Amino acid sequence: MDNLKKTRLYDDHIKYGGKLIEFAGWMLPVQYEGIIEEHEAVRNAAGLFDVSHMGEIKATGKDAFNFVQNLVTNDISVLEDNQVIYTLMCYENGGVVDDLLVYKFNEEDYLLVINASNVEKDFQWMLENKSNYEVELKNISEEISEVALQGPKAQKILQTLTAFNLDDIKFFYCRRDVVIDGIKCLVSRTGYTGEDGFEIYTNNEDITKIWNSILEAGKTYGVKPAGLGCRDTLRFEAALPLYGNEISKDITPLEAGLGFFVKLNKESFIGKEALVRQKEEGLKRKLVGFEMTERGIPRHGYEVTANGENIGFVTTGYMSPTLKKNIGLALIDSKYTELGTEIDILIRNKSVKAKVISKKFYSKNYKK
Repeated sequence: MDNLKKTRLYDDHIKYGGKLIEFAGWMLPVQYEGIIEEHEAVRNAAGLFDVSHMGEIKATGKDAFNFVQNLVTNDISVLEDNQVIYTLMCYENGGVVDDLLVYKFNEEDYLLVINASNVEKDFQWMLENKSNYEVELKNISEEISEVALQGPKAQKILQTLTAFNLDDIKFFYCRRDVVIDGIKCLVSRTGYTGEDGFEIYTNNEDITKIWNSILEAGKTYGVKPAGLGCRDTLRFEAALPLYGNEISKDITPLEAGLGFFVKLNKESFIGKEALVRQKEEGLKRKLVGFEMTERGIPRHGYEVTANGENIGFVTTGYMSPTLKKNIGLALIDSKYTELGTEIDILIRNKSVKAKVISKKFYSKNYKK
C-alpha cells in the first residue's frame, strides 16, 4: 500500500472516517458512513467527492482545435468558449482508448479531463497522434486537485461560498474565475451522478480549504462526504459508462449505445472508418439494461445466456439503491436486445432469470 498515490485530501478522508481502498494506483475512500447513505444524500441533498485522481491534459497552440477535433469522436466545432463536451477517443479499429470531457477556453486552449486509470496511456496516445499539428500537450494532472459537489442542493451550498452567480454557469459550461471562499477555481456544471452539480478544480495547496468549506457550508443542507462506492452506483443508475466496464479497447462506442457522441459526418477522426463500417454492417452486439426476475444480484463479468447459449456478459450490476431492484447493464448478442426478452444471468454457476429493459433506469435531474 505504501507505493500508492494519495490525494491532498488523504488526511481529511481519515478524519471523516473514510474506508480507504486501492483504485487506479491511488488510495481513495470507497465510503464514509455507508454507500447507501451517501447515494441517497446525492439523490436528495448533496454529496462531495474527491476526484483529484482524474487526469488533466492541456492542449494549446495554433492547431489545438484541429488536433482535438481529429483526436475525439464528437464534434468540437460546435463549442463556444467556456463550453464542455463529453466525447471519446478511439483506436483505429473503433475500440475505445478512453472517454473524456473536453473544456474549450478558446480555439487555441483546451483542457482534456481523462480517467485516472488511463492517464499515462492516454497522454502517450495523444503524443503519438500529435503528428504535424502545432500544439503543445502538457500533462498537468499532478498540479491540479478536483472535487465534485453533486445533488439537488449543490448550487445552494456552493452559492453560500461565492459572490459569483452560479446561474451563469449553464449545463456543460464552465468558468475559470470563480472565487470560492477566497480561492480562485475552475468550476463547471458537470458530473457523473445524474444529478445537478459542479466539478471544482484548483491548485493542490488550496483543495483542503475548498473541501472543508463546502462540508461546513453544506451541513444545514444535508451534504455528506461521498466515496467511490456510491459514485459507481449513482453513475450506473444514470446509465453513464465506466471505462473497463461499458467501454474498453474491445468495446466500441456504438456497441455501448454512445452513438450520439460519435459524429460520423465529421471530416475525419481516429477510428472513423472502422465505426462507419460497423454501423453500415449492423451491430452484432449491443449494451442493454436488464432486471432480475428471480432472486440474485448481477455483477460485472457474469455470463449472460439464452437457451443455454452464451450471448454476452454483465458490464455492471447492483441492487439499485434508488429503485430497490436488482438491475444491470450487459453487452449481448443483438438478436436478444428487444425489450422484454428473457435472458439468464449465471450467478455462482446457476442460471438466474432476467429480462431486457430500457437502460433509462433513472431520470437524470440536470439543470439545463
